[in-house]
Amino acid sequence: MAENKRSKLLEVRGLTMDFGGLRAIDSVDLDIFAGEIVALIGPNGAGKTTFFNCVTGIYEPTAGDVLIHPPGGVSRRINGMKPNRITALGMARTFQNIRLFPAMTVLENVMIGRHCRTATTIIDAILRSRRAVREERETVDQSYRLLEKVGLADSADEFARNLAYGAQRRLEIARALATDPFLLLLDEPAAGMNPQETSELDELIVRIRAEEQLAILLIEHDMKLVMNISDRIYVMEYGKEIAQGTPREIKENKKVIEAYLGEEVHA
Repeated sequence: MAENKRSKLLEVRGLTMDFGGLRAIDSVDLDIFAGEIVALIGPNGAGKTTFFNCVTGIYEPTAGDVLIHPPGGVSRRINGMKPNRITALGMARTFQNIRLFPAMTVLENVMIGRHCRTATTIIDAILRSRRAVREERETVDQSYRLLEKVGLADSADEFARNLAYGAQRRLEIARALATDPFLLLLDEPAAGMNPQETSELDELIVRIRAEEQLAILLIEHDMKLVMNISDRIYVMEYGKEIAQGTPREIKENKKVIEAYLGEEVHA
């Protein structure tokens, strides 16, 4: 079990991203191991979301390697792969700006996430083949299970646009989980949440890690949440990694305290 917990899932080496004459990410290294919650922090403009976009296929890095090692699967370099292909390989993400389908129901939003795990063809769907009926039932059941996990089962038939902000954040997480990832990337999941919603999110992320047996990489500005749930933390500034370590090590890093955390870490 200990060996499994230290198996590497994501390996980023020398990741560099240029936009014209601007170097947004400068030779960043990062590793994620099975069962970990890892935070990527830094001020606005540090390159955190650009890093996520490179890892998940939205941008193709200028240089460096992004390697995934799926549990029981084949390791591969994913630079240049399309986002939907990377999702199918087992990495799912949420976005800083919520990207739900507002005119679809809460349940339908989660069901869309199952699409990359179904084998039903258009012909199967038209003819209502046995496979199509079975997969549709399995998709509904799995989607309800995930809504129960994030506390939204009672809102399954509501339109997504009618949910409160914090609930929309949780719905986005449920939709990402519907893809059956081995690694979940959360881009500022607590953004815009009130303290109660943030506390509930803290508990949800830890529970997801345990119950779904996956690793989580998150970008987050809420330092209380980061320090509470992270096993390790990477710190970026102006596209460069300036520190990494456990929450305690980051709290004691004078450069990090001065640049990002201030007196919050002593609270």
